[in-house]
Amino acid sequence: MRTDQVELGRGSLTEDVYEHLRAEILAGRYLPEQKLKITELCGEVRGSLGAVREALSRLLSEGLVEAEAYKGFSVAAVSPLDLVNLTRARIEVEKLCLASSLVNGDIEWEGRLIALLHQLSRCNGIEAADQWSSLHAVFHEALVSACDNSWLLRMHRVLHEQSERYRRLSLMFSGDDPEPVRRAHRDVPAEHRDLVEAAVARDVERTCDLITAHLQRTTDDLLTKLEARASGDGGDKRRRGHEGGGKYALRERLTSN
Repeated sequence: MRTDQVELGRGSLTEDVYEHLRAEILAGRYLPEQKLKITELCGEVRGSLGAVREALSRLLSEGLVEAEAYKGFSVAAVSPLDLVNLTRARIEVEKLCLASSLVNGDIEWEGRLIALLHQLSRCNGIEAADQWSSLHAVFHEALVSACDNSWLLRMHRVLHEQSERYRRLSLMFSGDDPEPVRRAHRDVPAEHRDLVEAAVARDVERTCDLITAHLQRTTDDLLTKLEARASGDGGDKRRRGHEGGGKYALRERLTSN
């Protein structure tokens, strides 16, 4: 009885540590290539050595953490090439999930899409950026939620989160308005409306075409923003970044490929 309680507590602690570290990486609070020292993490998350090791192992399997012999763990690196390849994979998985979801979705599924679309349209302003991001993730999950292939849905979740990591990093390294719906060259709400209309109409070909364009535009925006920002920083800022190992140095790595 006592053994079971200990194991349950250990499992719960590991899950808490895992969720915390995962959220911090996705939010960009741990930067790409940053060393993750286990002893320091134990102090930060108030977790045991075993719990932190297990959490890092799970993050390693998800591609959010990297490990090198004799050097330990670090946050997974990022690059324009990786973002391009990530988007290609995400588009293909997204289309497969959507094709299944449109066939299997019921009236309740349609209603959920329409309700989320309405909530997104009402979520405006810089102060609502985090809320918009959360709703946006739920919206894209809802589009594919009727897919009957659990393996595809797992891949969809991982790819979406990796893409969100890039988006969050691009916001950190730019002074632009962090609200994605406020882009002069894009009407993102209209893109979402078109997606819902095509999905509810069960038009698989149009929905897949729309999601491809939607995801590709976002990636193009991120690449342009990262590259433009890096090229405009100037020599002094770049030198300060190298000396301090800070954000400017990271921006150069983001655009080095």
